Amino acid sequence: MFSDVFKYSKYKKHYDVIVIGGGATGAGTARDCAMRGLSTLLVERYDFTAGATGRNHGLLHSGARYAVTDSESATECIAENMTLRRIASHCVEEHDGLFISLPEDDLAYQSKFVESCLKAGIRAEVISPQEALRLEPSVNPLLVGAVRVPDGSIDPFRLTISNVLDARRNGADILTYHEVTGLVIDNGRVIGVYLRNNLNGEKLEVRADITVNAAGIWGMLIARMAGATINMFPAKGSLLIFGHRVNNMVINRCRKPANADILVPGDTVCVIGTTSDRVPIETCDDMRVTPAEVDVLLREGAQLAPALATTRILRAYAGVRPLVASDDDPSGRSISRGIVCLDHETRDGIEGFITITGGKLMTYRLMAEIATDMVCKKLNVDKKCETAIVPLPGSDKQKNNVSDLKHTYAFNVRQGRYGSMADTIDDDTETDNSLICECEEVTVGEMKHVIVEQHVDTLTQLRRRTRLGMGTCQGQLCALRAAGLMCILQKNEASKVGVDLAEFINERWKGMYPVGWGATLAEAQLVANIYQGLCGLDKFVK
Repeated sequence: MFSDVFKYSKYKKHYDVIVIGGGATGAGTARDCAMRGLSTLLVERYDFTAGATGRNHGLLHSGARYAVTDSESATECIAENMTLRRIASHCVEEHDGLFISLPEDDLAYQSKFVESCLKAGIRAEVISPQEALRLEPSVNPLLVGAVRVPDGSIDPFRLTISNVLDARRNGADILTYHEVTGLVIDNGRVIGVYLRNNLNGEKLEVRADITVNAAGIWGMLIARMAGATINMFPAKGSLLIFGHRVNNMVINRCRKPANADILVPGDTVCVIGTTSDRVPIETCDDMRVTPAEVDVLLREGAQLAPALATTRILRAYAGVRPLVASDDDPSGRSISRGIVCLDHETRDGIEGFITITGGKLMTYRLMAEIATDMVCKKLNVDKKCETAIVPLPGSDKQKNNVSDLKHTYAFNVRQGRYGSMADTIDDDTETDNSLICECEEVTVGEMKHVIVEQHVDTLTQLRRRTRLGMGTCQGQLCALRAAGLMCILQKNEASKVGVDLAEFINERWKGMYPVGWGATLAEAQLVANIYQGLCGLDKFVK
């Protein structure tokens, strides 16, 4: 295998702490634990960001959205917003946001909104509708009020991988595609985990003094293995990705949170979200967007930015919020988005076991700090958290001065994706500078880099690291090129790469299917003709 898999697959028999879950919170907790000198193992049943972390709108929350209904979460958000601007600048776009009022909205809510924002420490500036249109021309010209807040965009994939890289840098071991099938319990104490390798079926047992459950909505299932009950509320949120960047500022509806009231720009696209509906925990591994959800997202989204009504939709997707339930609200919108850290020793009489859940992407670092503080207290380790002041890889130094010859568009894109790590990507030869994905400017050099440094063995992993296949064509040509290069670099058999390619294309189609009309349907038909008719890829489908 070409990738440096041994750095990921090695493990010891005993650790200070095992962290379950490869989303932002799990990766952040592993980083924090490792930075405090704890021997740490991070385990994830699939790939990093495969759950809720990779299925949100990528909003750098100012906290304004929660200011009226959840002041605690609002205060946490603005503090973490400012922290992430410092420590994860290569993952962040700073462009502010607008909360707009339309004629049918109650303008009195705007006053309450601004008051609540200021109380939470959030900058909230009332501006005229004319000024809002000047700042953001795509906004609905019928608006009657606007407030400017410090919202932004953040790349959850890049953010999580940066935490994983720093956890490794500080000595943590990483096991992806290893699913927790049970907890090792001795005399009422969790002393380790039983794991199954989801790639080859191998089973193993790893032990630790403390086990941290950071598995998001799936954490309720992990807790059951210890005999603990967490009353969680799986709240499905559906979103749409549009084919280009309609807006340059985040646009929110200035009203109590409801469906489709936020439009977030990110990279070359924009995302409208979200819906909120309770779903059974059994369905959380296979979220499907319904026609009704697409309709409401489109209808309400056009109220924020009318251009959305005529903008091509690339795909639809859905994630599940890890809410901790406290009532019977059918939508989950009244449930606090606050952080929940459970010490199962004091709560359930189960020693050596902690659950960190609730919260949101914006507060992942704070969640990790709270969980790690509890771990250190139990292990009698006296070392303060430094994750709020130590930059993540990519934001840890100034960008190096480079030759003008390197200032190609592709290089500038890499600077945006990798920050200070961009100059570690090979670009000295014509081959390394050749494009694999034109939509997202992914080069051969970048692909080689992530295969070696970021645990990439499949095209889906490659997509999560580089955005390959996430552009306008949704993998129409780049997937085939990438598969060929992976076959060469990893010395894999063509049949194995063919199966991987088929799975990648099918995953792309899953998101295109709910919006399969017009240009999107024509694009899908072209992809089918290329991959099935010309390449015979259907023969590789399992």
